[in-house]
Amino acid sequence: MSPSSTKPGTSVLFIDDDADLLEMLRMMFERKRTMTVRTALSATEALGILRDASFDAIVVDLDMPGMSGLDFLRLLRKQGNTTPIILFTGVGGEHTAIEALNNGADFLVKKGEDPRFQFAHLEALVRQSAEKRNARKMAKITQKIVTDLMTFFSEPCFAVDEKDRVIVWNESMEHLTGVPARELIGKNGDVYAIPFFGTKRRLLVNLVFENDAEINRQKYMLVSRVKDRDVVAVTRGTKLDGTDWVLWMKAMPVYDESGVFVATIGTIRDITATFGDIVIHDSVIREADELADLALPEPEKVAPGLFNRILARPSALYEKGLILFIKGRRFKEALEAFDAALAIDASLPHIWNDRGECLLEMGDFAGALASITRAADMEPENPEYLFSLGVIREKVGVLHMSNKELAGAIQSFQEVVRLVPGNTAAWNHLGICFREMGKAEESKFYFERAREITFGKRDTPIKRKRDEVL
Repeated sequence: MSPSSTKPGTSVLFIDDDADLLEMLRMMFERKRTMTVRTALSATEALGILRDASFDAIVVDLDMPGMSGLDFLRLLRKQGNTTPIILFTGVGGEHTAIEALNNGADFLVKKGEDPRFQFAHLEALVRQSAEKRNARKMAKITQKIVTDLMTFFSEPCFAVDEKDRVIVWNESMEHLTGVPARELIGKNGDVYAIPFFGTKRRLLVNLVFENDAEINRQKYMLVSRVKDRDVVAVTRGTKLDGTDWVLWMKAMPVYDESGVFVATIGTIRDITATFGDIVIHDSVIREADELADLALPEPEKVAPGLFNRILARPSALYEKGLILFIKGRRFKEALEAFDAALAIDASLPHIWNDRGECLLEMGDFAGALASITRAADMEPENPEYLFSLGVIREKVGVLHMSNKELAGAIQSFQEVVRLVPGNTAAWNHLGICFREMGKAEESKFYFERAREITFGKRDTPIKRKRDEVL
């Protein structure tokens, strides 16, 4: 009976040199009216059948004259045939089982057990194999849909399968990395990480199922979750030409309607212009250790009463915080100094601003935004605070791809150039914000303005309170 029969159910090919056993199995399975069965007395006969037909599952005896079941399995897998195969055997032990599984067998069933139990077990495995085959088919169909869709994405993106092999590398990704898709399709992370890091390293798509602590350990910062599944993070890398860049990455696992994993999609953007000053935590710790005693007060060398009176002044605490922050990169201790100063006098906007800058370095965007906003509210015409506010809004906008935050950043930077028309940095940031919003013409105007000021050597830096103090 051919698998193209109108009889409903799963199609299965049984291969065994025992004709009586084949007939019994055929009768038992077809009696269920949910199986379409075909039989073959040898592996050679089965290969002839498979040239014209396909099945949801194949059950083959391991020990047959001529071509054994194991040789049959090897040949099918070498030909690329992924049909689930169940090996039916009465010989061999652990070594045989391991060899069969290593060569692509899906299940093994031992002959000689109670016939009723053996049939029920075999029936369950055939059904399980058929479901596995159908899941593979659906995954491949969905994977093809993902591939076709991503071809049209304007964002640089790629996708990897369950074995972390590249299945899509779109045109925008080719432009970003300078590496054509033909060189990476089918390659694993050892290869496709190199255009981003210059060496072997795990990309965010390879970490999407890890917890945040492990992602941080792999030198990713500002890790956040979208819908508890998608992951966004920022990291440093090295281009193929040896220059450094800062990369924004998003990783999204894709499943079909049955919940079967299909692929992980990765989106990557070069955000060096916005996050070029990002500090990786490990380097901060090393630098803090090296500079632990740099220009810091030593209380034991000062009379206790005098020391306490000095540190009771907000200005002294602010200066201590700046030294810890700017020179020592000891952000947590700097924050404590700023908070101590503000506990004495909360009306000092420059302390709120530098406190926000410190929080920004620590990756606390929400705290940084609140602190810098407070400084700007106190002195709404101060370009230093407006510039800091623009920077934090820009970073949040780029990190979360939020046009609302980018628009807020633009508003802050426009106020800066109104107050300080010759400030190149503010004009450049305006160009970046408009570019991130997809407004190329507006972006070009602001970049050109920044270049004009630079070439004319008319740059007017913004005066910062911290520079005066330090």
